[in-house]
Amino acid sequence: MMTDKKLRWNRKERKDWARRLQAEDPGLEIVHPHAAGINVGNGMHYVAVRPDRDPQPVRRFECFTADLHSLADWLQRCGVKTVAMQSTGVYWIPLYEILEERGIQVYLVNARHTKNLPGRKSDVQESQWLLKLHTYGLLNNSFQPPSEIRVLRTYWRQRGEHVRGAATCIQRMQKALTQMNVQLANVISDVSGLTGQTIVRSIVAGEHDPRKLAELSDPRIHASREQVAKSLEGNWRPELLFVMGGRDHATLVSDDEGRAFYLPADCYRNAVGFLGHLQTIIRRRGKGDERDRRPPHRGGVGSSLH
Repeated sequence: MMTDKKLRWNRKERKDWARRLQAEDPGLEIVHPHAAGINVGNGMHYVAVRPDRDPQPVRRFECFTADLHSLADWLQRCGVKTVAMQSTGVYWIPLYEILEERGIQVYLVNARHTKNLPGRKSDVQESQWLLKLHTYGLLNNSFQPPSEIRVLRTYWRQRGEHVRGAATCIQRMQKALTQMNVQLANVISDVSGLTGQTIVRSIVAGEHDPRKLAELSDPRIHASREQVAKSLEGNWRPELLFVMGGRDHATLVSDDEGRAFYLPADCYRNAVGFLGHLQTIIRRRGKGDERDRRPPHRGGVGSSLH
């Protein structure tokens, strides 16, 4: 095990140490005699075992599930009991789970601990370098919780994503209300509370009468029904009401070149509908309709930007 003194080597000592590691017999104690090294990639995994275990000690496997099982079968035939691989993105997770199920101890190595070491010029050499470092016990294993904890962690992280997404939806809803000059946030303490959400759901459902909406307020709020009704007098713009609804699904569409991509279904339908409206206006202008030849208003938002 390295002491604090060895961590402060000068350049000459570091070069000597690297030269010893690259040698066939670096003079170190073998800690993991049944080791293997895996260079994890997006489409291919390069696996290296000791030369005395197989005539072809370095092999390449694709990332399909069947190939990952073939990789694990080959490691078991070679008598490998422990494997070192880098935690590259999320590409290591399927392989890690398969090797864990086979009873092979996996060392998940931080790439920062090996990126500055010599001897890495290709994927094959990188897997061999990981094998050599792991054989002599020079790699530290990153913490990886048991599978049961990983399942719980996935659910918990997804819950966090939903919580953050809900906060974003509330901010978007409050912005839409402000743009329509609906001052509901000034008369109730929390728009995302019981009264606020009841009123917002009714607005999205199509109810825009301020007094009927005010009747939905909870009796426990401090504002009176008249104050709530006054705050609900606004400009009900259809596009902002659509934003407040927030209910949307993805639809597969294609552009003019045939490339497919996903768009939110309701956004797509509304955008297509509005484009049809714009085409009608263009046709009118082409026919010389005087109603569409009025000069643009100069006192709007555009003038304030100059």
